[in-house]
Amino acid sequence: MEQTFIQEDFLLENEFSKRLYHDFAADHPLIDYHCHLPPDEIVLNKKYKNITELWIAGDHYKWRAMRTNGIKESQITGDATDEEKFMAWAKTVPNTLRNPLYHWTHLELKRYFDTDLLLNENTATEIYHHTKAQLQQSDFTCRGLINKMKVEVVCTTDDPTDTLLHHKKMRSEQAHFRMSSSFRPDKALLIESDQFLNYLERLSASANLPITSLKSLCEALILRMDYFHENGCRISDHGLSSIPFSLAKESRVGEILQKKLKGMLLTPTECEQFKTYLLLFLSEAYHQRGWVQQFHLGALRNTNSRMEQLLGPDTGWDSIGEFQQAQTLSQFLNQLDQKNILTKTILYNLNPAQNEVFASMVGNFNDGTVRGKIQYGSGWWFLDQKEGIIKQLNALSNMGLISCFIGMLTDSRSFLSFPRHEYFRRILCNEFGKDIQNGELPTDINLVGGIIEKICYYNAKEYFDF
Repeated sequence: MEQTFIQEDFLLENEFSKRLYHDFAADHPLIDYHCHLPPDEIVLNKKYKNITELWIAGDHYKWRAMRTNGIKESQITGDATDEEKFMAWAKTVPNTLRNPLYHWTHLELKRYFDTDLLLNENTATEIYHHTKAQLQQSDFTCRGLINKMKVEVVCTTDDPTDTLLHHKKMRSEQAHFRMSSSFRPDKALLIESDQFLNYLERLSASANLPITSLKSLCEALILRMDYFHENGCRISDHGLSSIPFSLAKESRVGEILQKKLKGMLLTPTECEQFKTYLLLFLSEAYHQRGWVQQFHLGALRNTNSRMEQLLGPDTGWDSIGEFQQAQTLSQFLNQLDQKNILTKTILYNLNPAQNEVFASMVGNFNDGTVRGKIQYGSGWWFLDQKEGIIKQLNALSNMGLISCFIGMLTDSRSFLSFPRHEYFRRILCNEFGKDIQNGELPTDINLVGGIIEKICYYNAKEYFDF
């Protein structure tokens, strides 16, 4: 039988790395403070017919690899059967060597389904039916998969118009983990979008408040924010190319919104002024409620208009963007800090060329009131692979305090992605272990291990007050 390389000491290069991982990292529960898992599937405790439904559907990481490997769209997102789609993925996997997908694929197969087979065309049928049989077992439900990975907290990403009915139901039940929501009001910011007015109608309906002005828009967002807060939400999230910063008086921003409501075209400056005003307004409201705010910055989204029209957004046509970040980000944070209304903030960067920009930026606004108040977030999206994780860790170590870092998250839509925490922890322990081996850190394993435990678990637990 062909054996996987996912062994006990996978990614751990020396004895110090092994001790750090096995003694200080491996056994801690997972706090997944940002993901895109569907709350309804968690509440319904969904059972999956097969691994394709669970593992390939919705995973644009895999879709991109399959397209690159010459797989037709019908076998990726089209009308092929689930088994045919799995076979197409299995055909692709051997060609993902040196891509993180190869590591993740076999780590997930090992941790959830206890298979040591390498996935390829020859093993695909056996693995498909092996996993299908396991998915029929009572402990392989949606919640069973979460519990299997010792998940303590799952934070979903939710639009202000969401009813949070699933979160309410989950809070009323006895579960082994907590499911919390995150408030993501980006659609209310994107005034240049063709869908902006339609979104205002939805927001108006959910808040039960007609939105006819800037004042009523802000009131509607506050109503929804209060509703989220009442239902346990303590985190917001924004996915923007960059932080806007173009100040304008409230009256001027109100005029800009009126132009949009009348169907008039807006200039790029007007759009920027509207976004700046509303984002500052939201950030102040986050501070008032003691929330953590997250900013995912740097993605160039939906670049292939032909395929976006065919399949819709978020189907695998995004990339790293080259956006100016430092100046507007610093101005935005400074504007909040001047008024002493800058809440705990996590900044995620998607362009590795700007790692040090972000790592140094957080130090400008750490004011001693909260340990690690402004965080340089973990490697995100295209950077949540080994090299990206190491570069983020090194930039943060060099520019700030890695000991205050709140660690990894999945940012995933798949219930099989939780081993990415293990992947991160192994890489983290290996980097510290190499430093000990090289004489760059003391051989005091308890000292270093204490930092590892904080990064893997305790810092996040304290930061989010879970």
